[in-house]
Amino acid sequence: MEWGSESGAVRRHRVGNERREGPAATPQPEREAPAQEPLVDACGGGTRTRKRSEAGGGGASRGAGSGLSEARAALGLALYLLVLWALVQLSLQQLVLRRPAGHRGEFDARRARDYLEHITAFGPRTTGSPENEILTVQYLLEQIKLIEVQSSNLHKISVDVQRPTGSFSIDFLGGFTSYYDNITNVVVKLEPRDGAQHAVLANCHFDSVPSSPGASDDAVSCSVMLEVLRVLSTSSEALQHAVVFLFNGAEENVLQASHGFITQHPWASLIRAFINLEAAGVGGKELVFQTGPENPWLIQAYVSAAKHPFASVVAQEVFQSGVIPSETDFRIYRDFGNIPGIDLAFIENGYIYHTKYDTADRILTDSIQRAGDNILAVLKYLATSDMLTFSSEYRHGKMVFFDVLGLFVIAYPCHVGSIINYTVVMTVVLYLGKKLLQLKRKTVNYTKDFLCGLGITFISWFTSLVTVLIIAVFVSLIGQSLSWYNHFYVSICLYGTAAAAKIIFIHTLAKRFYYMNASDQYLGEVFFDVSLFVHCSFLVMFTYQGLCSAFISAIWVAFPLLTKLCVHKEFKRHGAQGKFIVLYLLGMFIPYIYGMYLIWAVFEMFTPILGRSGSEIPPDVVLASILAGCTMILSSYFVNFIYLARSTKKTMLTLTLICTVTFLLVCSGTFFPYSSNPANPKPKRMILQHTTRTFHDLEGNIVKRDSGIWINGFDYTGMSHVTPHIPEINDTVRAHCEENAPLCGFPWYLPVHSLIRKNWYLPAPDVSPRNPAHFRLISKEQTPWDSIKLTFEATGPSHMSFYIRAHKGSTLSQWSLGNGTPVTCKGGDYFVFYSHGLQASAWQFWIEVQVSGEQPEGGMVTVALAAHYHSGEDNRSSHLDALKEKFPDWVFPFAWVCTYSLFVF
Repeated sequence: MEWGSESGAVRRHRVGNERREGPAATPQPEREAPAQEPLVDACGGGTRTRKRSEAGGGGASRGAGSGLSEARAALGLALYLLVLWALVQLSLQQLVLRRPAGHRGEFDARRARDYLEHITAFGPRTTGSPENEILTVQYLLEQIKLIEVQSSNLHKISVDVQRPTGSFSIDFLGGFTSYYDNITNVVVKLEPRDGAQHAVLANCHFDSVPSSPGASDDAVSCSVMLEVLRVLSTSSEALQHAVVFLFNGAEENVLQASHGFITQHPWASLIRAFINLEAAGVGGKELVFQTGPENPWLIQAYVSAAKHPFASVVAQEVFQSGVIPSETDFRIYRDFGNIPGIDLAFIENGYIYHTKYDTADRILTDSIQRAGDNILAVLKYLATSDMLTFSSEYRHGKMVFFDVLGLFVIAYPCHVGSIINYTVVMTVVLYLGKKLLQLKRKTVNYTKDFLCGLGITFISWFTSLVTVLIIAVFVSLIGQSLSWYNHFYVSICLYGTAAAAKIIFIHTLAKRFYYMNASDQYLGEVFFDVSLFVHCSFLVMFTYQGLCSAFISAIWVAFPLLTKLCVHKEFKRHGAQGKFIVLYLLGMFIPYIYGMYLIWAVFEMFTPILGRSGSEIPPDVVLASILAGCTMILSSYFVNFIYLARSTKKTMLTLTLICTVTFLLVCSGTFFPYSSNPANPKPKRMILQHTTRTFHDLEGNIVKRDSGIWINGFDYTGMSHVTPHIPEINDTVRAHCEENAPLCGFPWYLPVHSLIRKNWYLPAPDVSPRNPAHFRLISKEQTPWDSIKLTFEATGPSHMSFYIRAHKGSTLSQWSLGNGTPVTCKGGDYFVFYSHGLQASAWQFWIEVQVSGEQPEGGMVTVALAAHYHSGEDNRSSHLDALKEKFPDWVFPFAWVCTYSLFVF
């Protein structure tokens, strides 16, 4: 061996090993090779020489007894991740940090629960139903009256029941137009006795989707607001500004009631900011998932006032990207009121969101308490602050904000975040630049090894992703999709283990065949630096794009780099021994625990959504991709242990065995996707519409009439699990698209036809509602600008959908809906969603059609009207009830009667 070329640290390490291990550390005869031998350069394509006996860059060559024990390393890392996961779960279960002492002026969750139970006792509360328009409204007014009687003389309470009518267009679900008539808002204004010029708005909605009691969405929020109103009104502390409480009765009709308030109510002009209370799950913690736009003072108010903070700018940027197919009243206040606000929502247990299982008993009292404490504190802070008066002065700027395990919130301006991020980047540039620019030594070329390591890392990630996608596609093709929906651990065992095994396998190959003569310590450093560089690259990219979420990458760069600098001497002197591992894992605590905290939020939100994301998106492909990404992130700073360990065979074998066994069990159908377990139900969602369709020609003659139960599934599995229980629902009754009719000639409630393309049409007798829908052409006239104006009139139930398709050579130039400009949905047709309250006059509207040349023989437009009966006696039919009874108890069907009439003009 040529000791002369080794560094002092390497010599100390080698001598230390010899002293500790004695003869065992002496290289075996077969390890002694010629001084140099050719080695294929996998990166450069040529050959290079590397001295087997020398540790390039400062590490001892691998000899007998060197390196980490594989079992100890694997078990240590697994235990480390499990401990972090346990800490995350512990923080999530701690709903209330400090329990109230029951003093006057504090939020009382027991009283709010009483409100909640009374509201949900009315049952489903669809807009236009007596339960929503009469019973719930009366109850709210009674409770508000009792609160008013108890209120302090310092405050004044005003109550108004608004019945707005209006229309607007929105680009949600591909774009459509909404029209509402005589819907209900209950509005309460709490203000100082002398009045106020500014107000903060608190918004909830008391309506629910059909067939759901809507406890979490959104009765619990209205219950919280009632109790907050009571506490504020009895407070002995005077308010500086007014607080407007809006109990809106038509949010599930795609945000109609909030639009009616903010565009028409006289108190709307007072509003300077709002807090919207929503739900995407049932219970748990309420998450601040979007704020603004801009107006950083709002999140600062939340940070200062909230007692149990739970907020993330990551959730805000994900939600506003459109990845989650949902909207809240936040959108209306932002776009139509130009008002900034805070959007909060319960996100846990989204499996039963919008189902019959969304009941009051599933919401923990502590969930109500924490939400009440937070809303009360923030509203009180805003109503007594000068910020509301001078809000325009604090308008500009974005904030980086995130909570730390629910204990407190860190918030700072986005431009400060950019400075922090680029400072971290420059530190990494200095750290890596010193290594990359060092002179090439005889025994090592760090730059080439670093670049090859970077390539190997990307190859491992790519092959990992490809592997899990192949598995996911195969599972989807054999009809076993969503096998993890009721058993989430199945996804970890199937896709997580496959991704991890592939990453380890690629790096093991690199270690054995490319880096076979490099020292363990040297390779450990190289691949730590590679991971640091990758995270730093993401940090630069996210910061350059102006994403506030770049703080995550900053955490995953700053703390690992600090850890590396702290353990560098220990690592050089003693290698990957126990003390180094402990210090290393402790240094990684903050990025890893926060990373797992975010990963929990991702799966808590997205896993239930994948069970209602339509028939066109393979959920296994989506989940496998997310899991592969999480595996890449979590493994990034542990890849160096692959090179420090003596072997990875047992680890790879274990992961492969788990993946293989799980794969076989999934393929055999062992894991059923759905559950009706009362303690933890995870139902399959379906829509059943007993409909009668009538098609008319240009002369008004009926050319086709049929009746059936139109069946739609919310998820990718279609009817594969239902057919064994109800054999008549099979592929022979698949619905066929009527090519000449808008939206294929079916009574879509909302324009989700692009998400749900697989549906079934089971023949059934005609339906005859007692309150049938009527549609007629009132007038047809030529305008001075050579367009044809068609005026229509429609009457019917509280919910109707109107569809328009312009024929070839015709275009819709304007109409009396929205802002006057027709908005198409996906596919080029026009969709109008209509609803009304208890009483409403006939709906009259007009459209203008521009025809190029002579009027076509087949008419200018085809229009259709679908009437949806969500409440009352017309909601049911005997055949619909009989079919519902056949479904297994793990299916939750939304079912109603509807009619569909098509006309050509």
